[in-house]
Amino acid sequence: MKIHRVTDPEFARFGRVLSLDTRDIVAAGDAIPMPDEGSSYVPSRPEFEALPIAGEIKRAVFGDLETQLGYTWGHSHRLNALEWHTCSEVNVAVRDLILLLGDRRDLEEGNRFDSAKVVAFRLNRGEAIEVYATTLHFCPIEVEESGFGCVCGLLKGTNTPLAAPTGDPFLFRVNKWLIAHEDNAALIARGAVPGIYGENYTL
Repeated sequence: MKIHRVTDPEFARFGRVLSLDTRDIVAAGDAIPMPDEGSSYVPSRPEFEALPIAGEIKRAVFGDLETQLGYTWGHSHRLNALEWHTCSEVNVAVRDLILLLGDRRDLEEGNRFDSAKVVAFRLNRGEAIEVYATTLHFCPIEVEESGFGCVCGLLKGTNTPLAAPTGDPFLFRVNKWLIAHEDNAALIARGAVPGIYGENYTL
């Protein structure tokens, strides 16, 4: 799989690079201990949301709607799943990482998706991007064995537990629709619908 940079023209279909001063939020992410294995995600971290960059993201990307700045960090090597939201997502790399992205318009009937249509992009430490609502994405892939770290900015409440069943089998969390790779037995056991077929890419 070719790994593009987010500064390459191929990224324009999936998102855009943001001009933000990320030094303070990267430093705050550096202070969070890295797990020995696996990955973690917290939708909202008050220490991120108290920084000036939070207001910049709220205005520039979300049009002054209420937002949250969370964090995903740890170790990941495989595609495993894809998710989407009804809003953009801001990503700031605290450690170098790779994003495996797809286009929602390539979803087939029943939200089936061919993994051959996934495109890989590298996001380097300190870089910030907007990932469009039309983009399928999931947990970042680590570049170094020390793990990945990624700040995630979203509309407030996104990725939090649903208050009650909705009848939509793909709605996994608030504003989070999800399909698992057919090989990802652990996520399927948690209720995710197997929708991705083809190679479960490992990087």
